[in-house]
Amino acid sequence: MEGFFICPFCDHREEPSPKLARCPRCGVPLRWEKPVPSLRPEDLRGRGLWRYAAFLPRVSPVTLGEGGTPLLEAKVGASFGVRVFWKMEFLNPTGSFKDRGASLMVSALRELGAKILVDDSSGNAGAALAAYSAAAGLRARLFVPAYASGPKIRQIRAYGGELVPVEGPRPAATLQAQKACAENPDLVYASHNASPFFLAGLTTLAFEIAEDLSWQAPDHVVAPVGGGGLLLGLFYGFSLLLSLGWVKKIPKIHAVQAQACAPIVLAWERGYAEPEAVEPGETVAEGARIPRPERGREILAALRATGGQALAVSEEEIQKAQRELAQSGLYVEPTAALAPAGLLRLLAAGFFARGETVVVPLTGSGLKTS
Repeated sequence: MEGFFICPFCDHREEPSPKLARCPRCGVPLRWEKPVPSLRPEDLRGRGLWRYAAFLPRVSPVTLGEGGTPLLEAKVGASFGVRVFWKMEFLNPTGSFKDRGASLMVSALRELGAKILVDDSSGNAGAALAAYSAAAGLRARLFVPAYASGPKIRQIRAYGGELVPVEGPRPAATLQAQKACAENPDLVYASHNASPFFLAGLTTLAFEIAEDLSWQAPDHVVAPVGGGGLLLGLFYGFSLLLSLGWVKKIPKIHAVQAQACAPIVLAWERGYAEPEAVEPGETVAEGARIPRPERGREILAALRATGGQALAVSEEEIQKAQRELAQSGLYVEPTAALAPAGLLRLLAAGFFARGETVVVPLTGSGLKTS
């Protein structure tokens, strides 16, 4: 397979494989990269995620029509003189942005010979993996936190995914998934938080935003952060577009977490290079309840590289943002209301300059928790 798994912090690189690997020097998950192709925007063909196939591994796509989600201008910033756009990621096939990562990861792992894919998930990533595994003719085994929402569990089961409920905090599901893969060589750990292929699929969100804005990068993107793949996909995607000369800047990317579980915000405020584990409290934003993201060091580096902010919002702010979105016709799950809650606080604080453009991904459907 073309390209390499590379370390985001040093010059380590290795050939792609179905097995997850960490940098032997830095101890962090790797990401996938290949030489930037010589391409112009007018050379792009098709729609959705695979419109940007030239920037992805050369594989036979496993696709359900992911990507190509609308960019909708919102009224919320008008009184502040700020243009705000919702990126409607909850309209992806399984109802969340995770379809972008799952489509590419399953395609690549099938190409590399995998048969049974394993992940740990609070629901959305599990649903995406189950759906795309079914489309690829592969088996999916999901280690799911016992507190995950019922509708998400039913969705995984409907796609034929094998469910393994795990009691305890979110990391317990991760440990059980890793243990199962270590004990059975037929299992491939398809971690949505650590897979280089999953992260590469998420870069396409940046490509779409830029193209929807006539190849202009927005001034800001406000993103929810749990495992951090969405924020990093945006960062690497816009970085690639800048290297091509297709955009003139990388937007400031801001991270929003729930106050009940905000390891990135805490590390950012204290000036740490990587987050320390926190004791996760209860939050309606269950999909972002990750006490120590595997790519935490990478997330903090990306935040600082773009000049972004990190903020933690209360349960009341999350629920208020969710209600206001619903009353405007957009029904999202509580985790997807994290970034809109952060946006509302930043607007009220006068953080954005008049005339600036802000994009906020709406990451998951409200039907996920209904």
